[in-house]
Formats: sequence, C-alpha cells, structure tokens
Amino acid sequence: MGQQRTYDKEYKVQAVKLAREIGSAKAAKELGIPTNTMYGWMRAQREGRIDLGSGTQTPQRAMSLAEEVTILRQQVKNLNKEVRRLKEENEFLEEASAFFAASRRRSTKTAE
Repeated sequence: MGQQRTYDKEYKVQAVKLAREIGSAKAAKELGIPTNTMYGWMRAQREGRIDLGSGTQTPQRAMSLAEEVTILRQQVKNLNKEVRRLKEENEFLEEASAFFAASRRRSTKTAE
C-alpha cells in the first residue's frame, strides 16, 4: 500500500478554488492528487468544513440582489443625513467664527 500524503489547509483551499473553475477531475489530474481526494475536499467545502475566504459565498449564504440593494440604499440615506448634519455644523461654526472675530475687533477698538 502507498503512503498517505497530508496537505495543509491553504493547499486544499487553492485546490478547491481551482476545481471550481476547471472541474474537480481536471484539477485533481493537474495537481497530481487522487480524484476522490479532490471530491472529498469539494464536499468538505460545501459542508462548511473548508472555508475559501471572502468572495466565495455559497448560494445559500449569499445575499440576494434585492437585499444588497436595500442595504446599500440605507447606507446612502445614512450618509446623506450625516452630510447634511456636518454642513449645518460647518455653517454654524462659520457664523460663530465671524461673530467672535467681529466682537474681537470691537473690543480692540474700544481698548484703544
């Protein structure tokens, strides 16, 4: 019997990503690993035992387009609200700055 090889997590992740792009059998052949091993890793990924990282959501875990649009619209609404608040604060600070500058000019004129 042959000796069983062990593969690190990153190798498995990259192998599964390749298999998703070109197919399990072709990826296994290209990487020189048994096809059954590749199928096992693919099953583990589907079951959530191998995490491929960001940008690789399964259809069950992925957000629908409508949900994403709703969230983005809410973010835009919140950001617009924040912009309005900051503009109001900026206007207030400009007015306050002008007021204090004018009162400082008056106080220096009376002191002379």
